[in-house]
Amino acid sequence: MNGAFELAGDSSGREPTQTSRIGPCGALFLYSTAAGLCLSGPVLLTVSGFTGSASGVLLAGVLCTVLCAPLGVVLWANTGNEREYNRRLDTVGVAATAEVTELTDWDDGEEAGVTVGLRFSGPGCPTFEATWKRSKHPALRVGLRLPAVVDPADHLFRVDF
Repeated sequence: MNGAFELAGDSSGREPTQTSRIGPCGALFLYSTAAGLCLSGPVLLTVSGFTGSASGVLLAGVLCTVLCAPLGVVLWANTGNEREYNRRLDTVGVAATAEVTELTDWDDGEEAGVTVGLRFSGPGCPTFEATWKRSKHPALRVGLRLPAVVDPADHLFRVDF
């Protein structure tokens, strides 16, 4: 499971940006879900208009349009950004190492996991740190070195775990 990253800037003042690998099948699933969210409301509104059905379908169409369409647009844009970041890393990224420097359990009442402190370094890669909130994994331990890819120009990175 990928987790959320909370990032700390380096001495240059740039904030690192994390991306997750999204392959063609994952992208197809996410784009399809986004399209379904965007189209569910208008489809219900159209069905309501053509069938003259009860106001329940009309109300459902309005609610789906107002609530689901913005979520679909955000999901579509986020997927596009992640795919673009991955293409950039595949093109100009350099190999780096993400070393686990700290592990701390967290529980916010709804979810629980571990906060992983990471230090990124490698040839041609400036050293920087980030923290990663994710689900627990038995292989995670302090000192573990994970493969990563970094774009040193803007501190875009991906951890392969």
